[in-house]
Amino acid sequence: MRTANGSERFSKPVDFPRTRAISSSMIFFTSDTHFGDPRVLRIDRRPFTDMATHDVALIRNWNALVGVDDDIWHLGDFMSPRAGTCDGLLSRLHGRKHLIIGNNDPEATSEAPGWSSVQHYKELNCGSHHLVLCHYAFRTWNQMGKGAINLHGHSHGRLKPAPRQFDVGVDARELQPITLDALLASAKGKSNEAR
Repeated sequence: MRTANGSERFSKPVDFPRTRAISSSMIFFTSDTHFGDPRVLRIDRRPFTDMATHDVALIRNWNALVGVDDDIWHLGDFMSPRAGTCDGLLSRLHGRKHLIIGNNDPEATSEAPGWSSVQHYKELNCGSHHLVLCHYAFRTWNQMGKGAINLHGHSHGRLKPAPRQFDVGVDARELQPITLDALLASAKGKSNEAR
C-alpha cells in the first residue's frame, strides 16, 4: 500500500529479526534452592539468620541474573510447602522455568502450572554442547565419550568434581543461577590453576 507521498506503508507490523544486543534469551541452571526449608540453614550452613531472609536473598539473586525471556532449568529440590504455594513463588521469579524433579519435590511442586516443563531427566543442546540434566550426579551418562556434559544438583557442592560434570546447586554456585559459559570458564580457570 502506498501513501500520498509515494512511500510504502505496511498494513500490518513488520517482524524484524531481533539482534542479540536488543533481546537475547539466555539459559540458566540452578538447583537445591529449598525455599522455605529451614534445614538448609543448619545442614548446608547458608549464611542467613532465618528463612525469610534466605528466601528474599535467593529470589533477589535469581532475578538479578535471569531475565523474563530467559530459560532457567531448576534441577530439583525447589521448595518446601512452608514457603507457600508453588505458583505464588514461581510468579515472583523471572524466566521460563523448567523443573527437573528432585527427591524433595512433592506433587504440589511438580504439578504447579507455573512450570514451562517438568521431567525427571532431560537432554538438550546448548550451543555446541550436549547436556544431560538430572537432579542426581551420574557416574556415566549418555554421549559421555562424545563430550556430553552432566549438570546435576542434590549434592550441595559436596562431590569431588568430575570432568564435564557440574553441580549447579546454589550451595556450589554462590547462591545464584549460572550459565553454561560461566561453568565452563570456571572449569577452565581451575585447570589453569592446577598447572
